[in-house]
Amino acid sequence: MDFFQQTSGTWVNFIAVIIGTALGVHFGNRMPPKMGQTLMQVLALITFYIGLDMANSLTKVSIGILPGVIVGLISLALGAVMGEALSLEERLNAWGESLKNRLKGQGRFTEGFVTACLLFCVGPMTIIGSLQNGLSGDPKTTLIKATLDFISSVALSSVYGIGVGLSAFFLLLVQGGINLAAGSLSSVLPDPRSDPSVLLVTGVGGVMILGIAVNLLLAGLNQGGNKVRTASLLPALFLAPLFVVLSKVFG
Repeated sequence: MDFFQQTSGTWVNFIAVIIGTALGVHFGNRMPPKMGQTLMQVLALITFYIGLDMANSLTKVSIGILPGVIVGLISLALGAVMGEALSLEERLNAWGESLKNRLKGQGRFTEGFVTACLLFCVGPMTIIGSLQNGLSGDPKTTLIKATLDFISSVALSSVYGIGVGLSAFFLLLVQGGINLAAGSLSSVLPDPRSDPSVLLVTGVGGVMILGIAVNLLLAGLNQGGNKVRTASLLPALFLAPLFVVLSKVFG
């Protein structure tokens, strides 16, 4: 397979987010505030459903005597400690503010950028779809994700603005990286849908998506203030599959 076969779905996903953002920004200013709030609430509820479905993956795996839910809990707790120690939330927000200043963005640019990055890049479709595309050249799952991301980017950008569109470049980096790395993983992950590491990452990612859903709902209700610090939980995505490796080494 050539480069574009391995990454075809990712390019479509990238373009979908860019177009969706353009539409959301263009029509967002013409949309009554109550309509924008209601759309955000709808997106929050759908995101909540997706998060629950993903988190359910933790019930389908166990590491030794530990059920997946406990492994997920430990991963998230350790990830939270690491994330706060590294100030990941603040660093990601600072990166968003830097982009906002360079591009002369306005309004809730950074909030939109951070929310979209997490929503578009944390999930089973990101991992499984990118692996399938990279391993076999089949972009089907990623194309479904692109459709969902298109709809989400329209709704998000109508409220948050152009910062949502910048997440497309982060998406390109994450999914493209998985596409290109898939070749070396072919012998390790013969079936990504049932692999324990993928199930753990999916489940932990689902809990993080639930946090994003709460934040979106608060935004839709015009409730600012304290939010779930989902960016600080990112290390959990790397810690969860580490338990699989440790179980094989010491099991």
